[in-house]
Order: sequence, then structure tokens, then C-alpha cells
Amino acid sequence: MLPKITDSQWAEYLDLGYLKLGRIDSAVLQQMQTRIDDIMLGQANTPYDNMLMQLDSATGAYEDAGAQSKGFKGPTLDYRKIQDLEYDPVFLSYLQAPIFANICAHVHGPAAPIAIQRAMFMNKPAQKGTFLPWHQDRWTSYDRDPQITVWTALDPATRENGCVQVIPRSHQFGLINPTHPSGFLSKAQSAAICTPDRIVHLELQPGEVALLHNYLLHASDINRSTQSRRAFSVCYMDAATRCLRKKRAPRTFTPVFVR
Repeated sequence: MLPKITDSQWAEYLDLGYLKLGRIDSAVLQQMQTRIDDIMLGQANTPYDNMLMQLDSATGAYEDAGAQSKGFKGPTLDYRKIQDLEYDPVFLSYLQAPIFANICAHVHGPAAPIAIQRAMFMNKPAQKGTFLPWHQDRWTSYDRDPQITVWTALDPATRENGCVQVIPRSHQFGLINPTHPSGFLSKAQSAAICTPDRIVHLELQPGEVALLHNYLLHASDINRSTQSRRAFSVCYMDAATRCLRKKRAPRTFTPVFVR
């Protein structure tokens, strides 16, 4: 599995807002690759009704992607997003690995219980995929902001197939568009801040893992290659977080590390 993060690596993460952690075992990678394909094709014994599943757009435009709603949308490898994978035993086992418990303890303190804000599969099918605009992973519906995301490449993540793009050190800017419910920048903010000279393409090998600060500005392009770009993204949070939404039933979060 992944090695423990050193003090110098933590310093790099705090400076840049992201850190490459290394690569997971090939057997673990293969298990997740097979599992997510089985889930997309409707062949997995998993609680589909609990999972948010979204089909990819045909145009590449973010606003044209399918509805984000619970339940299976039919057998296809063209899903854009599958969320709530903490309900699946394969992905739950992975996200509870000791290295991730150590990371959460370092960020939140060794006594803090940790829950999952979201555990999701993100996909850019070959020669398809949806452009994801510049944003910070921040939501106005919580009483505190989740701080970290662990992003695992299930395929090669390259510039050609739509790897994550980041603006190093942008997590130090604070909240850039705090009134947006999901942290997305306006077009004017994106044009002013996310200039080509600042962008780093976070290319990863299959099984390579990156730690991201949730305030780090990031985006991703469409897939212009014949290689899919599958990934598993987990946002960990303080389990004491409360949902502030009043119009709907309060959301509950799955605890994964209880101290």
C-alpha cells in the first residue's frame, strides 16, 4: 500500500495544495477497475438505489450532462459520475486503508471521528467526456468546510484524456466565489485567475494517488483520446459536520474512522 507521508511531503502539500502519494498495489487497482465496470453494466451486487448515477453528456458541455439522481440508468460504460460508493464493499474497503486514516488524523487531529462527504467515480469515456469548469470543492450547505480529497487514477490520466488541472497554491487564496453553492468560479474569475501560465496538468499513472486540498482550484477537459479516464475520488470530513439545508431532510454522512 502507500507509504506514510513524511514531514517534508506535508510541507510540500501545504505549500502547493496537492501531493502525489505514490501508487497502490496492482491487485487492488485491478479489483476497483473490474468492480466499477461491473457497477456501470449492472452486474454488481451493490445497492444501486442508494447511489447517485449520472450519464455523460453527448456534447462535452457540463450543463448537458445527464440528471444527477439516484438509481441505475442502464448498462453502459458512459457514466460520468457514480457517487455514494461508500455503500459498495470494494470501494469502502479501499477508502478505509490505514494511510487514509493517518492523513485524516494529521489534518483533523487524532481524536476526531471522520466521515465521508462523498466517495465517487468520475469518468471521461474515450473520445467523450464532459468539461468540468474551474472550482473549489466547497459547499455552502455545511456548517464547516471539508478539507481534503484523495484522488486515485484507475486509468492513465493525461492531458489528452482530460486529467485534472490545478492552480498551485490557489488554496491559499481562501474562498474565491463564496456565494456559489458548490464553489464554482464565475467566467470572469476563471479568466482572471486560471491563466495558461499558472495551470499544472496533474498527470497520473494507473493506480497513482493524489492528495488535494479542497480549496485548490481545479478543472478538467474533455477526453480527446481512445483511452478512458476513470478515477475514484474520496472527500473526507469531520464527522461532526452538520447539513444546514432546511427545505429537505438533513443529510447524514457515513462514518469511516471512529476514534
